[in-house]
Amino acid sequence: MLGEGFIWASQGNAAYRDWAFKQCQSLFTCLSNNKILVAFATIAIVKTLTWVWYYVGGFGLNESLKMLKNHTLRPFFLSLTSSFLLRSKVDKEVKKSLISIEDSLMKGDERLTQFSHLPSTGLEEQQVLQELDLSQRVLAHSDWEGGKVSGAVYHGGKELIHLQSQAFEKYCVANQLHPDVFPAVRKMEAEVVSMVLNMFHAPESTACGTTTSGGTESLLLACLSAKMYALHHKGIKNPEIIAPVTAHAAFDKAAYYFGMTLRHAPLDPKTFKVDLKRVRRLINKNTVLLVGSAPNFPYGIVDDIEGLGMLAQQKNIPLHVDCCLGSFVIAHMEKAGFKDIPPFDFRVPGVTSVSCDTHKYGFAPKGSSVILYRSRELRMHQYYLLADWVGGLYGSPTLAGSRPGALVVGCWATMIRIGEQGYIDSCKEIISTARELKTYIEDRIPDLQIIGDPKCSVVAFTSDKIDVHELSDKLAQKGWHLSALQNPPALHLAVTWLTRPVISELTETLRDLVEELKKNGTKKPSSDGTSALYGVAGSVQTSGVVDRLLVGFLDTLYKTKRDF
Repeated sequence: MLGEGFIWASQGNAAYRDWAFKQCQSLFTCLSNNKILVAFATIAIVKTLTWVWYYVGGFGLNESLKMLKNHTLRPFFLSLTSSFLLRSKVDKEVKKSLISIEDSLMKGDERLTQFSHLPSTGLEEQQVLQELDLSQRVLAHSDWEGGKVSGAVYHGGKELIHLQSQAFEKYCVANQLHPDVFPAVRKMEAEVVSMVLNMFHAPESTACGTTTSGGTESLLLACLSAKMYALHHKGIKNPEIIAPVTAHAAFDKAAYYFGMTLRHAPLDPKTFKVDLKRVRRLINKNTVLLVGSAPNFPYGIVDDIEGLGMLAQQKNIPLHVDCCLGSFVIAHMEKAGFKDIPPFDFRVPGVTSVSCDTHKYGFAPKGSSVILYRSRELRMHQYYLLADWVGGLYGSPTLAGSRPGALVVGCWATMIRIGEQGYIDSCKEIISTARELKTYIEDRIPDLQIIGDPKCSVVAFTSDKIDVHELSDKLAQKGWHLSALQNPPALHLAVTWLTRPVISELTETLRDLVEELKKNGTKKPSSDGTSALYGVAGSVQTSGVVDRLLVGFLDTLYKTKRDF
């Protein structure tokens, strides 16, 4: 009745307006005579206003309205696409896209033997090697050797790969789960952690860490440690993380796995660093971890770690710095002569943990990362302990139980082979190459805009003149594989040691393709192109469809001939 009164009153009808006012007056009279109702109404109003203030203050009005729109419309469109009205049409389009995905991923050749089942008798060693060589030859991979792939492969040279192969052979059966059986592996893991701690200026008396299987596990453990630390020391049972919107997706995965809430803090629109004012407003009694990136994956921007550190100290909240991507490059920039990076590691008061991927610019074998902590107590909270298991005492330092000792041995061998000067030299070449790309785009390709002011190895660009995802498709046709981004549409290149010799080829190709797209105009992208895929992903009307495509993509990774 109250709602009807307001609607009618707003239409200007005097009779209806008088009726509405009488209804309102009657309602408030009723409330004033009932203290319980007044109390509940007051609580509801205050709580609503508090949440409105929290969201608008933390995310801004426009972003809050966008979140509200997505929250209300996505379920509607999800139901609509699943309804009898559209289900058959959506299923048909999804099936068509999945067939395209399978065609692009499931490469085959009649010369290759299909092993959907175990062979009745094992093959001879020479036969196995022949199958390996044939697979490598006929199922050709992208031209990562030619430096045309963004990140993905962080190559240290053939000599280093040979060394790593020998290390793997010597320790191929080693398991970090059994340090008593493999004491040499325990020694080398401890030394890898110690060397990386020193690189990030960790306090010698208290700092510690563990190796992990990669950046994702390192970030998961940082979040797990923060959650358990807050539970034991502050009694927080509904933990929340505050991370920039540019923080790695592993933080979303950690929140999903560990039952935490992730608040994505907006960026400063000029610097593309996380907005400290928004971070401050998002902090509440349940906040257990602040996050900054050095640099972030999408744009290669280093967040204001010193500012985050001050907030962390003021609020007594741990601060994690994600250096997984920057790794050995950002750690050696100062010694390599690049003085334009403010402090980002344990030199900043308030930083309590740092993650670093040794398998990126450390050139270690894939499956190698390190999580570092300022104190042993923080590290302790990532451990899993079980003292009353019938199988004996059980303690696990990371998420995995058994861990391949050969990988940490390969990491150790790589680090002591390259040495500090070797990493300084590679840092100089990689950063110089990235800055050459940035300068060329700024000076010679005005239709592309560099996002922010990247200082490290990643350079991202967008455009208000052309479809950059269509540009990505055209680059792929010429053998270049850059990373596609969204919100806003953009591309980035993570420069590696292999990129250096071909950077001129990339800049010229970029210039020519941009001119071609401007001249021909943007055409409707193909149904299986990057532009089409990201167009679907960015639409609220396609809720649920993109998830189905992602599930189909992941399912396809494990399909063999027996599935057809």
